[in-house]
Amino acid sequence: MNWTQADDIKHQLERRWQRGQILAARLQDEALFPLQLTLKKPDARALSDHFNAVRLWIQSLIKGSKPQRGFGYDIEWRTINHRVHGRNRIPTAVVIPTQDDALRLIGKTRAVRRFDSLSETTLARFPALAPRLARKPLTLLEHADDWNSILAVVDYFSSHPRPGLYLRQLDIPGVDSKFIEARRGLIGELLDCVLPEHAIDPDASGVKGFNRRYGLKQAPPLIRFRLLDPALFIHGLSDLSVPPEQFAALHLPVKRVFITENKINGLAFPDVRDALVIFGLGYGLDRLKDIAWLADVSLHYWGDIDTHGFAILNRLRASFPEADSLLMDRETLMAHRNLWGREP
Repeated sequence: MNWTQADDIKHQLERRWQRGQILAARLQDEALFPLQLTLKKPDARALSDHFNAVRLWIQSLIKGSKPQRGFGYDIEWRTINHRVHGRNRIPTAVVIPTQDDALRLIGKTRAVRRFDSLSETTLARFPALAPRLARKPLTLLEHADDWNSILAVVDYFSSHPRPGLYLRQLDIPGVDSKFIEARRGLIGELLDCVLPEHAIDPDASGVKGFNRRYGLKQAPPLIRFRLLDPALFIHGLSDLSVPPEQFAALHLPVKRVFITENKINGLAFPDVRDALVIFGLGYGLDRLKDIAWLADVSLHYWGDIDTHGFAILNRLRASFPEADSLLMDRETLMAHRNLWGREP
């Protein structure tokens, strides 16, 4: 019989807890209780055909109710007159009288005490976080052990908006950069609520955009290349990594530039006169788009023969339409059939 049991009532409350409804109502001082829950009950036919099962169901429901346990749910009744079984009381609704009843029923009394302490501390320091906590109140409990450190980070950015430092330079007692890096998503949500508009770069978002969004310095992207002609070595150096602006300022008598998707291909590339190879950028080859002198050389791209390789080639040609592909043709593909794999 698919009738609501005492455990089903508990599960309904647990779902409301997991959705944050109980804590949100507490935080916003809303009257969620008394709370009526869903009750699937026998119909008239079940009463006729399964009277004994209905009787046992009622007894079980009563056994789990507040009058029997001292906490939990109350049962609302209605009286019916059945043509066979006569006058009987049938449960028509279950109601959780108070929040304390709900919390004891699902075993969250201690969790709420901790929530109250954390939320009180948080809102005393940052009243602007009230809407965020109401939307996702379980965040406080999920990060309870780290919450004071999280607030310390928020406090630092509030006192030092757009600090202009590298993440590892931040001087926050008891908090290291790895702690922040692992929680950038959550910390970013909190900072968006607390910081003034001028302290946030709206064009940067997500975990990857954390540094730029909140005014932290970022390690400059680098372009790694190998000079393939010993005559072009720079003070004996052939393998270098430099920022894009320095690469753009290079004045080398280079006639051919190879770009390869993979690091090992770049390291194993053979010597070629008047040439260099750029490697290891993957999709990061966008940092080449402002290198003006690349438009004046013969440009070749060597990537994997898969969707990613051709997608990267396509992006390169958006900036350099004359770029040729290298070893990415049907003949090469068919000649190496024994090395084929399956792309996920």
